[in-house]
Amino acid sequence: MEQAPEKTPDTLRRATIDALAASDLEDKVRLTNLACRLWFARRLGLHSPTDPAHPGRPGRPETPELVSPKKLKRRSVHTEEGRVVLVHALAHIELNAIDLALDIVARFAREKMPQSFFDGWMTVALEEAKHFGLLSRRLGELGSHYGALPAHDGLWQAVEETAHDLSARLAVVPLILEARGLDVTPSMIDKLTAVGDLDTAKILAIIYRDEQKHVAIGAKWFRFLCARHGVNAAERFGVLVRQSFRGEIKAPFNDRARAEAGLTPTFYRSLSPRSR
Repeated sequence: MEQAPEKTPDTLRRATIDALAASDLEDKVRLTNLACRLWFARRLGLHSPTDPAHPGRPGRPETPELVSPKKLKRRSVHTEEGRVVLVHALAHIELNAIDLALDIVARFAREKMPQSFFDGWMTVALEEAKHFGLLSRRLGELGSHYGALPAHDGLWQAVEETAHDLSARLAVVPLILEARGLDVTPSMIDKLTAVGDLDTAKILAIIYRDEQKHVAIGAKWFRFLCARHGVNAAERFGVLVRQSFRGEIKAPFNDRARAEAGLTPTFYRSLSPRSR
């Protein structure tokens, strides 16, 4: 029996919900790419009363098993097994990053924001899907696959903590979680290069360049909302982080990369116990 043809979404919110809800990862990437293609071709409205309900959580395959971060293996680069652990962990981060970008569009599509806001986050979703694909292929080259190792659910918890407030979402996801990548990725690239894993290092270099853009998109729109409400952006950031982020703001910081993305030290240094 032939399957009915897949219905083309008519709104961006529907398209992102379809991708967010997909549990097959090839479908998730395909639907993310479709949403981006239709949106940038200006073939989608923004939202409609007939859009499906937000799924609450993203669709996921049966693996990987989600466990406490304390139960995960360390990510040494000095053995091939350790590099598999590292690449798998990074692939899991990038998969979550796809859903984080989709979610900010699906959840906040009814907010009164300029079209360029949604352009920015769909660009992020497209690039996160690219990153996941690069890391998944690299896992295959290393004799493994995504789902072969356990992972944790900490990134999605940040979504649940900020589901009520777009400003809080921007503060926590791009300006804390993604900005952390700017701090740690250069040293990972150096370590991988030192042990001769140039293929993985090249992938991380691509991710690093893109993540700078993603943090910049977050900083731009966080400042936009603060200006709209007439509040100091750095002070508002501190309030929202204390309210909505459970983790620690960890030093050392890549101040230069953060500043180039619009995230200056006045935002985060007072929040880090080690940099006060």
